[in-house]
Amino acid sequence: MYRPHQADSYKAVLAAVVGNVLEWYDFAVYAFVAGIIARQFFPQTDDVTALLSTFLAYGLGFVARPLGGIVIGRIGDTHGRKTALLLTIFLMAAGTVMIGILPTYASIGLAAPLLLVFARLIQGFSAGGEWGGSTTFIVEWAPKGRRGWFGSFQQTSVVAGLLLGSGVAAFFNTLLAQEQMSDWGWRVPFLLGGVLGPVGLYMRRTMQETPAYVSAAQEAAPAAEGGFGLAVSAFGFTIVWTVCFYVLLSYMPTYTQKYLNLSPSAALWANTIGLFVLLVSIPVMGGISDLLGRRPLLLTCCVAFVLLPYPVFRYLLSGIGYGELIAVQALFAVLISMFSGPGPAAIAEIFPTRTRSTWMTSGYALAVAVFGGFAPFISVWLIDRFQSPTAHVWYLVAAAVVSLLVILSLRETAHEDLD
Repeated sequence: MYRPHQADSYKAVLAAVVGNVLEWYDFAVYAFVAGIIARQFFPQTDDVTALLSTFLAYGLGFVARPLGGIVIGRIGDTHGRKTALLLTIFLMAAGTVMIGILPTYASIGLAAPLLLVFARLIQGFSAGGEWGGSTTFIVEWAPKGRRGWFGSFQQTSVVAGLLLGSGVAAFFNTLLAQEQMSDWGWRVPFLLGGVLGPVGLYMRRTMQETPAYVSAAQEAAPAAEGGFGLAVSAFGFTIVWTVCFYVLLSYMPTYTQKYLNLSPSAALWANTIGLFVLLVSIPVMGGISDLLGRRPLLLTCCVAFVLLPYPVFRYLLSGIGYGELIAVQALFAVLISMFSGPGPAAIAEIFPTRTRSTWMTSGYALAVAVFGGFAPFISVWLIDRFQSPTAHVWYLVAAAVVSLLVILSLRETAHEDLD
């Protein structure tokens, strides 16, 4: 198999990463203005019901991810990684602009939440193909012995998109009065994402196809074996990753506002700092995994999320200061980076090149749809059902146990050639 030159690898990965940042900014910004969306798009019965409705719409965006993963993943295997990535960024920008211009419930009634869900489904379909497509593209461009480091930039760009979304939401919450933010300011982050969409499209048009895909496309197609079984492994592998990500990052600003009595801007700034720590830590962990292997870091993360969530959240609720909250969010960020750093390379290494995009994307997207997309909704429901602000931690613990068992069943692949 042709092994790409490192300079070519960096150029290709840069183009993918820039588009990925914009893609995940578009998808994530919804969570950071969830409280305002609850008031604008859903009938006002009580705060819990409105918030549950908002996060249900958030989760429905993830329902479309498996379909997007299958369809766009297949396009990536049959028409090339570049074609798939151009499609995802176009769809994401369209869905984001739609949310930014939608009339509210007060203007058009029930049609408002229905159109909101439709826009989230477009975004979810796009995101379903984006993660697997960009992971495949970046890992296949990585030089031998550097897949963990290069693959970590896929997840770094996801976090950069989240960080950008959190930072923009925090900025406008700080700049504008609450009345202005509720009236029109919440639309600005969505419209900004739509404006940036053409930048991502341009960057991706300049990308070259991966050498691994070109080589595999020129070879005779072998009989397809084991694709579904490998996708099941990817599904289980992903569970703790996605649950921790969406509970401890996307839901945290809402949680800290409600249970730690923070202002929207303070909650978002604390979350933004945590995301920055994660952004810095992920490449470090990816590089370490090239030296020590993927499994030691992945297993350590799983064990930590079995043992730590309950005592840490009890500590959060004990009346700590703002500095201690930031320290806790930084701790969670470092732990998540132990999975997010080696994770893209590790999951890609499960699959052969010819079917990597289809089966990896499908397994990953289904796990995210089932366990990650509804994580904020499930968290709110558990807390309300058991009348305990720590009830949601057992969702984290259960996810960690499942992924721990799956990872124990996988062999170490860090030092093997990419098939």
